[in-house]
Amino acid sequence: MKDRLRAALTRTHQYFFRTQHEDGYWWGELESNPTMEAEYIMLTHFMGSDEGDRILRVAEDIRRRQSADGSWRMYYGAPGDLSTSIECYFALKLAGDPLEAPHMARARAFILAAGGVPKARVFTKIWLALFGQWDWKGTPAMPLDMMLLPKWAPINIYRFASWARATIVPMTIILALHPTRLPPERAWVMELYPEGPVTHALSRWKAHPFSLKGGFLVLDRAIHVYRKLPFIPGRGKAIMAAVDWIVDHQEDDGSWAGIQPPWVYSLIALSALGFPLDHPVIAKGLEGFRRKWSVPSDDGNALRVQACLSPVWDTCLAMRGLLDSGVPADHPSVQRAAAWLIGEEIRVRGDWAVYRPHLEPSGWAFEFANVHYPDIDDSAIIVTDLASARLTDDASDRARREAVDRAVAWLTGMQSSNGGWAAFDWNNDTRELANIPFADFGELLDPPSVDVTAHMLEMYGRLGYSVVHPPVRRGLAYLWEQQEHDGPWFGRWGVNYIYGTGAVLPALQALGVDMTQPRVRRAVAWLLAHQNPDGGWGETCVSYAEPTMRGQGESTPSQTSWALVALLAAGEAGHDAVARGVEFLLIRQRADGTWDEPQFTGCGFPGYGPGDRPDKYEPLDGPNSQGPALSAAFMIKYHLYRNYFPLWALGRYAQAVGS
Repeated sequence: MKDRLRAALTRTHQYFFRTQHEDGYWWGELESNPTMEAEYIMLTHFMGSDEGDRILRVAEDIRRRQSADGSWRMYYGAPGDLSTSIECYFALKLAGDPLEAPHMARARAFILAAGGVPKARVFTKIWLALFGQWDWKGTPAMPLDMMLLPKWAPINIYRFASWARATIVPMTIILALHPTRLPPERAWVMELYPEGPVTHALSRWKAHPFSLKGGFLVLDRAIHVYRKLPFIPGRGKAIMAAVDWIVDHQEDDGSWAGIQPPWVYSLIALSALGFPLDHPVIAKGLEGFRRKWSVPSDDGNALRVQACLSPVWDTCLAMRGLLDSGVPADHPSVQRAAAWLIGEEIRVRGDWAVYRPHLEPSGWAFEFANVHYPDIDDSAIIVTDLASARLTDDASDRARREAVDRAVAWLTGMQSSNGGWAAFDWNNDTRELANIPFADFGELLDPPSVDVTAHMLEMYGRLGYSVVHPPVRRGLAYLWEQQEHDGPWFGRWGVNYIYGTGAVLPALQALGVDMTQPRVRRAVAWLLAHQNPDGGWGETCVSYAEPTMRGQGESTPSQTSWALVALLAAGEAGHDAVARGVEFLLIRQRADGTWDEPQFTGCGFPGYGPGDRPDKYEPLDGPNSQGPALSAAFMIKYHLYRNYFPLWALGRYAQAVGS
């Protein structure tokens, strides 16, 4: 096996050497679901922006992703999702697809069978209301006054997660002004109402009248009444505060927060206030979509619009794989990646400084441009990469060391009170806010998570910190508290318990924790019990909605690699299960050093609202369950996960067996 292992590593090394951008980064597509394309079509139609043939190509991508039953889905292998299907159907009508076309008839049949527009999520209804296809009365209220509340108020924009905050600010304008721009009548979707248009279905979730969620629904109705008053004190001031916030938060590439949702809603809000297409902010925002965010198909006839860009994440993970698989720390490829990352360090204060004003700015974003929201997860791995890399000239190496020192200080200062680290925010865990009617999709909060905390602790361990270091001690206490009774850890940002466990065990090893203790052995036993007969590991996205599916699913290269990395950290290099897992990767490697992986193994939102996993799961067929379609979640396929995580696993295995 050793010769085959060395050959496999060489092939993957060569793949990364030849695919590295001349600037030093790696970057693969971040694939999500076709609401990204649908909402782009709706956005440009609402704005009245002439996009040439782009709309036809985006519409073609939507058609190509339609399932046989007429639906569109949230992730590979998922059942059809109602809201996604409604948005795709409407977007295709805006693009000119006729009502009687066979693919439209199939989509319409699926949508009506699933309950039609009244059963859709809040954001889908807001999109339809923008075009007069849903009554604004059936959308939530989002008071503009929130923009004027101080940071110490129980409810203010900085109590929400970064991604939710950047979406809520423009939404306060949209939900106050209720802008409506009717499309041509041929594009109307009244046929998607099983019993005719209705206006009362605000939330698709059931709520007890005396529950917190029920209380928020009552408050929502009160705000709707308040908003009808002829004079609302401070409304103009609140609108100006929101506009100033939006304009100030636009990134260099035209986006907001480096992700699609706040981007489209910010453009819509400004357009509703009268900003013309040639206004610099609007023009910059629309132009940004036309550049790196658009991915053409192989034949050039279709165009996909990404939800986010992942160059920093891809680069630090690829660099880690190279370093852990024997590529020298001063290899030219490593040096170019290190130099690019050093240049990407964020040296301005972002939203995090509202609650952590004493920290010196540092950290790295996930994307090419997102200075307001450095990512703790990315930054932790980048620090370990830069600490390992060696740059040949003194000035560059000094810059490397200084960046590492600044980042460690900033990351340490972002540790939350419970000992864990979140992705972007500090102490962002006011769970009550997740009950507002607005929150029936995604997550509104960014509480600490196991995987980010584990990457932080592995960083400390690789830098030489011990378990007696106070932040490490508190982080470890958080990890042990989060361990499941049977051994694994929940994965917030990757699918799912295999990802969480694959992050924790290497962190424990890096810190010199006793890997023979019962808590570690329970995790090892869980991984061994969930190996598939083909030698690999896999876990379905459905495990986010149904805990009995933990660790179960078709084997994938990335999830197999996470399991192997965990087992190797626990000292199991000689175990037969590890040999079979390595064999799984070896025999499935392609000649060019890559692997195939159609499955979605990344997670944006599990769909829980608060961000934490629930204490009690709703049955899949329950009235408040998102079901196996994961209609409230946002799953991701990182196109490079299938390549650099196997490099991690094979490289660490080679080290462990002396190959």
